[in-house]
Amino acid sequence: MQNLKRAFWSTLAVLVLLWLIAEPSVFQSATFFALRGAMVQLSGIVAIGCMSVAMILALRPRWPERWLGGLDKMYRLHKWLGIAAFVIAVIHWLWSEGPKWAVGWGMLERPARGPRPAIENSIEALFANLRELAEGLGEWAFYATVVLIALALIQYFPYRLFQKTHRLLSVAYLVLVFHAVVLIKFSYWMSLVGCVMAVLLASGTWAAVIVLLRRVGAGRQIKGAITSLQYYPGVRALETEIEVPHGWPGHKPGQFAFAMSDASEGAHPYTIASGWHAENPRITFITKELGDHTSHLREKLRVGQEVKVEGPYGCFTFDDDCPHQIWIGGGIGITPFVARMKHLAMQKGAPDWPVDQIADLFHTTADVDEEALAKLAADATSADVRLHVLVDARDGRLTGERIREVVPQWRDASIWFCGPTGFGEALKRDFVAHGFPIKERFHQELFAMR
Repeated sequence: MQNLKRAFWSTLAVLVLLWLIAEPSVFQSATFFALRGAMVQLSGIVAIGCMSVAMILALRPRWPERWLGGLDKMYRLHKWLGIAAFVIAVIHWLWSEGPKWAVGWGMLERPARGPRPAIENSIEALFANLRELAEGLGEWAFYATVVLIALALIQYFPYRLFQKTHRLLSVAYLVLVFHAVVLIKFSYWMSLVGCVMAVLLASGTWAAVIVLLRRVGAGRQIKGAITSLQYYPGVRALETEIEVPHGWPGHKPGQFAFAMSDASEGAHPYTIASGWHAENPRITFITKELGDHTSHLREKLRVGQEVKVEGPYGCFTFDDDCPHQIWIGGGIGITPFVARMKHLAMQKGAPDWPVDQIADLFHTTADVDEEALAKLAADATSADVRLHVLVDARDGRLTGERIREVVPQWRDASIWFCGPTGFGEALKRDFVAHGFPIKERFHQELFAMR
């Protein structure tokens, strides 16, 4: 999370700093309208800059994933940048339109304009002729962006519709690129801020085109076929096994992939619930009926059906040398731990087997399915993992205190958490209060892709 925050604030700071280098006399503006012009430029550059970085991250690039802590964290940065772009764009719009309203209401007096000097540069002259068009299109694209970002932030908005409407942001972004190119102060293009903006706008444009063509992650997609389906009614979860005979690069336990069984629904992310064995190239997903899509999977999927799988992604891979690991899986958050246990069972005796490492798995659940719990217990036994199952109605809530009672060596352990965000944050606060080094040894999957 620290790198995530650094990346977010650094993006904002670098854009502001580069603009200040290009406009060092901004704080010496003699009039309000001179300041207004400067603020319109600054807010516009920061807003389209943030949106450009968000567009680039929408392509799910591999190069920043490890540093940011996984694609789940990268999507969180994408979301933060989108919200920042939204807020700053509103400020940009207010700086642009607010003084006009004030003049109309008689609160400000519009400054007298003398004759404008002739423009000798042909490109600058072209931009000047396009100015009115860029302002009009930019205003409508801004309104569209406000609506589309608002829809993206409404969690109750169906995922299938979210995917379609969110893709339209790429169209709005392309219009805003035209708006920015024409209206950014022409002299900036010869400065460092102009060079950086040119790279960001070009990269963002490329990303927007890829999104509109539905080619995101196309190079990492492989075809598979469903080999088995098993439904656990007690926990309303479906286990889907998919054969991926060609092209799957393998995965580490704890990683996830995007799977698409219906082109109209698009790809959905799921944690992989199986280890990897090249001689038996199959991967398993466990999906809980939580939303409009997952609630109907049981009716839509069938054995033999073709599925596209893209991945693997994520850094929730249990890589550390702590003598003890504490695993906490809340509800369907048990999935990465199932994959880890299956991997350990397959690799027993192999060089990467963590001989001196002990793992305690805490699984909290509101629902109970005896068959699913029996499988979980069998996986734990095979992997030499100590399993602690807590049913909410019977055992109450899992707290940091209960974990510390069961694992006296908790100070030397690492904690791996996958489950509801609020539950994870509560455990974090509890362990911080007891001096646990959260930044170094508390690993949390932020499995929210919108």
